[in-house]
Order: sequence, then structure tokens, then C-alpha cells
Amino acid sequence: MMISLILPCYNPPPDWEKVVWDNYNSFSKNLPDPLQLIVVLDGKSVNATEQAMRLLKQRIPELVVVDYPQNRGKGYAIRQGVAKATGDIIIYTDVDFPYTAGSMFAIYQRLNNNECDVAVGVKNESYYTHVPFVRRLISRWLRFVVRVFLSMPITDTQCGLKGFKREVAPLFLETTIDRYLFDLEFVRNCYKSKKYRVLPIPVALNENVHFRKMNFRILFPEMLSFVRLLFR
Repeated sequence: MMISLILPCYNPPPDWEKVVWDNYNSFSKNLPDPLQLIVVLDGKSVNATEQAMRLLKQRIPELVVVDYPQNRGKGYAIRQGVAKATGDIIIYTDVDFPYTAGSMFAIYQRLNNNECDVAVGVKNESYYTHVPFVRRLISRWLRFVVRVFLSMPITDTQCGLKGFKREVAPLFLETTIDRYLFDLEFVRNCYKSKKYRVLPIPVALNENVHFRKMNFRILFPEMLSFVRLLFR
């Protein structure tokens, strides 16, 4: 059995390649099976230099790199990674590894133990004490509208840590949203298909996680994406 770990990468923080190596090394040591790392360079990025990629390739010879010139969004990037993944279990998270190693292992373990087909990370309440006010407001608002308008058992769809079995990959690749609401689209499609067991997994943030400044230009397009989901 193999596990594939997908990291979308766009304008990563300085020394991101060292963070990736440390977390990849720590995670893989706790796994009984090989870990395939897939880094998706989502357009030309600051700090995603040839030197950084060379360091990762030296330390992880089996590293898979997917790149393209124009930034397309996190959803698009992860779809490209899933299309390249060969693992029996596929996990994706952010390139700065914002969630604890224990959270990542919990996602793997539930899938490996056949407790579910799709493991959805759900942020615990302490998450909201770490995030800036605007992010906290948007997150709670989205959970409210998901509960009211979509009536899904899981309302926290936007946690950046999820995993699924290989047989679910075709359903993931059917998602069409290129940016952040692809998570919501995927989870909704899982419930609508009625073929897969979806399980929420409580996850925790790392203490040293840093949040990027909110880009308010994406809010209106994402609201349109949500409206399209409602009427699809």
C-alpha cells in the first residue's frame, strides 16, 4: 500500500522547503507504508525557487512535482495532484502544514482501518482562538449557510486537511470550483453520491501557524460559486 500526500504551493513563506522536509520526514516515519509526496506549483511563486525544489528533490528522490505558469487556485492545483497520485490513500493539506502531525495521522488511520472512505478534517473550537477576527467571522458564516441551505451533516467543509481512498479520486476530479469552495463541492458530492462513507475527524492547529492576510477580492467570486452549488 502507498499513501499520497498532496501539497498545493503558491507564494509559500520563506524556507518553506525546510518545513515541507521536516513534516514529510516526521509523518513518513510514523507510517507503515511508503509516502509519495506531490508538490503542485500553482503558477509562478515567490520563494518557490529552483534552489528550493532542488533541495527537496535531493532529500526526496521520489518527489513528484506538478507545475504550470498561471495561478489557477487551490482547488485546481489539488485536482492536478490527485490526477498524478498513485497511493491507495490520498491526503491533502497546505504547504505550511498548519495542522498537527497527530491530526494528519488520524486522517490516515481512519482510512487505513476502513472506518470511512472520506475523512474530513473538522477544526476544533480552539481553532477560533488562533485565527484573525475576519477569518473567524467568515468561517462561522459559511458553516451557518451550509447548515441552513445544504443541510449536510458536516458544516465545517473548509478545513485544509482531508483524505480519501483511491476509489473516491474520480469523484474528487469531478469538482469544478478552482478556488477555495472546491472543498464544499467535494464534500457535498460525496453525500449526494450516497456511495461513500464520510467521517468528520477533529483536527488541531499547530501552535506556530501563521495566517496569510485575507484577500477580499476572492469573496465575491466564491459567493457566486456557492450560489451555483445551490442550484446545481
